[in-house]
Amino acid sequence: MRSQDLHQRLADLGAKPLHCGRIVRAWLQGRALDACTARQPAEDFLPLSVRHGLPQVAAELEGIARLHSEHPASDGSSRLLVELADRQMVESVLLPRGGLCVSTQVGCAVGCVFCMTGRSGLLRQVGSLEMVAQVVLARRRRAVKKVVFMGMGEPAHNLDNVLEAIDLLGTDGGIGHKNLVFSTVGDPRVFERLPRQRVKPALALSLHSTRAELRRQLLPKAPPLSPEELVEAGEAYARRVDYPIQYQWTLLEGINDSLEEMDGILRLLKGRFAVMNLIPYNSMDGDAYRRPSGERIVELVRYLHSRGVLTKVRNSAGQDIDGGCGQLRARATQGTAERRIPARQA
Repeated sequence: MRSQDLHQRLADLGAKPLHCGRIVRAWLQGRALDACTARQPAEDFLPLSVRHGLPQVAAELEGIARLHSEHPASDGSSRLLVELADRQMVESVLLPRGGLCVSTQVGCAVGCVFCMTGRSGLLRQVGSLEMVAQVVLARRRRAVKKVVFMGMGEPAHNLDNVLEAIDLLGTDGGIGHKNLVFSTVGDPRVFERLPRQRVKPALALSLHSTRAELRRQLLPKAPPLSPEELVEAGEAYARRVDYPIQYQWTLLEGINDSLEEMDGILRLLKGRFAVMNLIPYNSMDGDAYRRPSGERIVELVRYLHSRGVLTKVRNSAGQDIDGGCGQLRARATQGTAERRIPARQA
């Protein structure tokens, strides 16, 4: 079911646009579809045919996604394992301070070498209402004021559905446009489509190296944009929407944590409308990659920040519960015929 299908379903019951809006807004807030207001109960607002048909619509919406399990962590985050109607599972992450990271695909086709999702490929796309349903499930647990499309999958490879979800969340969902974050490895279609949208989200670009050859090795199936081209496209979008680009950099010890790379970041980003997010790799047993030491991470942040590039450290949520994005899904599907596809870090 897509957004327009939901509105058509309600219209078939006799709902007018103002009725549809109220019903959809109630669902997006995690409330009952016939939720009333203090001054106007449902029976004084919704037509009888609509009130009679809402239980079936509610059941259909509940069938889009359900919470399989919840895994709270000591940092205030909570990982949600969400089961879709066809029994596929994705993860979303409740973040501290009202954030939520959602998945846009079951699996991923980009093949980032440090991302376990990419090792198994793409299973299927996640529909727009399946993305929104992740927000609905989260809002039944706590307030969600920011949604980041950075869980399982590459949003640019499911562009129509992601943009539809963003539009719904940025209008009836009541989320500020810059609190909707589209994360991508840099597909050119993103820079063409996003500026034309009614809801123009913030943009997060996966950089990971300033050396074109190394970036191709780390992101083997990413579009062939050089780091310089990616930053130029990002800067143009940032200036158009008057909001800085977030650049993502997964820190891999001995691979992209050198001063040479940091000087490359300074060369590309100094004076730009940008924020650099350094993301220490979420190491797992048997991994070929490791995160740098805490002292090294602090040193890199100070090096960039003191030289004019706003830099932040963004740790993966839920590390104390072995909850790197996708690990929950892997454990849940272990022993089945379905391939296990952990997602990239959220």
